[in-house]
Amino acid sequence: MIIPVRCFSCGRVIASDYVAFKNKTDIIRKAENREPTSEEIQRIFEELGIKRYCCRRMIVSHVDLIDEVLEFE
Repeated sequence: MIIPVRCFSCGRVIASDYVAFKNKTDIIRKAENREPTSEEIQRIFEELGIKRYCCRRMIVSHVDLIDEVLEFE
């Protein structure tokens, strides 16, 4: 649905990092017309300063469904 503000495990604020992660992966998707590789995702996380696996899990596993849910309101 909506990205949580904080990581469930450690409490680090991740909502703003998700927006930056999404923008950087969208640039790769649109410019090169392909999905980002695991090495590119690793590099993006390092650029954003996300080191913990729990925070990475929160960002990578998030599925943005808010637009689909709003249709049923």
